[in-house]
Amino acid sequence: MLETNSPDWTRLRRLHRHTIDLPTGLQEATERFETLSGLDGDPAPHGRMLAALRDPRLTRSQTDLGWSRMEDSLASLPHRSPWDSEEEVSVKEISITHHVKEGSEKADPQQFELRKVLGQGSFGKVFLVRKTTGPDAGQLYAMKVLKKATLKVRDRVRTKMERDILVEVNHPFIVKLHYAFQTEGKLYLILDFLRGGDLFTRLSKEVMFTEEDVKFYLAELALALDHLHGLGIIYRDLKPENILLDEDGHIKLTDFGLSKESIDHENKAYSFCGTVEYMAPEVVNRRGHTYSADWWSYGVLMFEMLTGTLPFQGKDRKETMTMILKAKLGMPQFLSSEAQSLLRSLFKRNPSNRLGAGPDGVEEIKRHPFYVTIDWNKLFRREIHPPFKPASGRPDDTFYFDPEFTAKTPKDSPGVPPSANANQLFRGFSFVAISSEEESQPLQSNSVSSIVQQLHRSVSQFNDAYEVKEDIGVGSYSICRRCIQKSTGMEYAVKIINKAKRDPTEEVEILLRYGQHPNIITLKDVYDDGRSVYLVTELLKGGELLDKILRQKFFSEREASAVLYTITKTVEYLHTQGVVHRDLKPSNILYVDESGNPESIRICDFGFAKQLRAENGLLMTPCYTANFVAPEVLKKQGYDAACDIWSLGVLLYTMLTGFTPFANGPEDTPEEILARIGSGKFSLAGGYWSSVSLEAKDLVSKMLHVDPHQRLTAAQVLKHPWILHRDHLPKYQLNRQDAPHLVKGAMAATYSALNRNVPPMLEPVGCSILAQRRGVKKLTSTAL
Repeated sequence: MLETNSPDWTRLRRLHRHTIDLPTGLQEATERFETLSGLDGDPAPHGRMLAALRDPRLTRSQTDLGWSRMEDSLASLPHRSPWDSEEEVSVKEISITHHVKEGSEKADPQQFELRKVLGQGSFGKVFLVRKTTGPDAGQLYAMKVLKKATLKVRDRVRTKMERDILVEVNHPFIVKLHYAFQTEGKLYLILDFLRGGDLFTRLSKEVMFTEEDVKFYLAELALALDHLHGLGIIYRDLKPENILLDEDGHIKLTDFGLSKESIDHENKAYSFCGTVEYMAPEVVNRRGHTYSADWWSYGVLMFEMLTGTLPFQGKDRKETMTMILKAKLGMPQFLSSEAQSLLRSLFKRNPSNRLGAGPDGVEEIKRHPFYVTIDWNKLFRREIHPPFKPASGRPDDTFYFDPEFTAKTPKDSPGVPPSANANQLFRGFSFVAISSEEESQPLQSNSVSSIVQQLHRSVSQFNDAYEVKEDIGVGSYSICRRCIQKSTGMEYAVKIINKAKRDPTEEVEILLRYGQHPNIITLKDVYDDGRSVYLVTELLKGGELLDKILRQKFFSEREASAVLYTITKTVEYLHTQGVVHRDLKPSNILYVDESGNPESIRICDFGFAKQLRAENGLLMTPCYTANFVAPEVLKKQGYDAACDIWSLGVLLYTMLTGFTPFANGPEDTPEEILARIGSGKFSLAGGYWSSVSLEAKDLVSKMLHVDPHQRLTAAQVLKHPWILHRDHLPKYQLNRQDAPHLVKGAMAATYSALNRNVPPMLEPVGCSILAQRRGVKKLTSTAL
């Protein structure tokens, strides 16, 4: 608000002197005029517009229309507030107390190392920073730096309010404020760094959502809004850009600059703020709004997620507002009856009749049939797996941030002067820093080049950043080598893939999306020189799993069960995400170090892995069923998952006995091996099996079942007694064949036979059944 002794206060009162009975009085008119003002020169014409609104003959709708016309007129003028005077440069110290993360020392700018620019606006920047001191040293944060001298009165109030709200809030689905402090000229807010970007504008272009997916995100959002309402806060700016994803795929609500913390004795607020398409009718008509306004916006988000369109959107702002106030909403019939019912309950123009506005608050929404499958307690504890995990590699990756900013050298200096970008909103204020959806496209699923471009805007060649060392492994279409990062001296492995032989896009996407799992190899960097793609990963120094186990003289069932548990738990995670590995041979399961600890196991080489996709190429979340996916697609996916379990069965068989189930050695022919696999016959009796428990034999037989439909799933393996009760299994040494070289050769022969494309042997045409039935005779040619 303006100071009452300001010369512009008199000017504003002159504007309003004929508007004694404005709907919310002079104070609200002042707030609204300040919010909407874009005048450059004498605002007298708009004073006459305001004065016209006093006419007692005007109906309520006509008055609303008058306000709308004034807004459109103001919005069309250059964006400069008439109270942007030189006197504003002299700013008093803003009353903002320090906020310190629990267990940490008082913070200052020197404790944060600047890594990248995430966003920039006319009065500040947002940085990706790393804490350099204290118990959280090394932790990544997003740091908002606001320059006091360029903050207008309204912006100062909102910044202070955002800080106060974030200090109060502690919720799993709301962004957390870790530190707040100020210097003589700047304000600093240190927040969670959320790598996943915003929910809808990113993933909706990459992933197909079902109602079950939408239900999950909306349920988490409902808990976040309820928490704010319980603290007396109306959020008031619910829109897709303010709902972010953390690295696990859970939502985080952010940006509290427009939230209202203090409301009048009637529990109402009157400010006209937010994004118009998401505004509730009572916000549009300025009759005062309560927490119920957030539930209308919640309904808009639900409609948008389920249909891909906004429920109320006209050709301009005025028409959109009119539609919100009057238009009848057509309900898409492809939505379930429960979804339609919830939307109708949220789109009540009388806020007191809206679901969530009653005395039970959010409990009314939680009890709605649409949410019947949600376990709200598990949801709050983050025990329900999100439908989708964002693609992200290293902890400081910024795939979802605008390259315009991330390419800049991070310096804590003043932002662009207001006169240069006065017509733009503060970009990056919510530390997502996306000013235009069109300018910042999500990770494309059909090309590695887009990933490389976002990772490396200056250094584009692998050899510029890494020094190549000796070979680690060689495959049919790739070679793996040890390498050293020149800037740090750190050791890594690089998989160099020949693009002419194999498209590495799927492998890159899977590693970006799931490589942060503790037992999946971590992708550090990606390069593309046109002929080859370079995947830089962690260096697995512990060697292959089977090598280490077979060399281990003392090995018990308890140890074997712990190893299988870790691997199967990882495979189950992939399967639930719609990913099948399809090449789980022992040479693709390694230890990260020499400890031999099962937790140090890594599954690697996703060159044959696949993600579940629809016919249009979009990824599909696990909630999809036969109603959404062609049966043959699901059948193929199920078959591939069963193949993963079969491979683990071969591994278990070999760990327990020291030899493979279907090959005796490297001299076995592919035809012999495939015949044994096809018969489904293998021995679990006598010899080395005499010291193996019945539970272990039972599990092996069920994992190696010849019929993939009868084979155990990963989840079923984890529930098998031999896995569940692994801490009580025998500790004594297994009696195993001591011939590691022979076993490795037999294992290699097994997977070579499986991957071998044997051309069919064709007999003469006359031998075919069709030819015999038709009595085909050899035709003689006739000379012309």
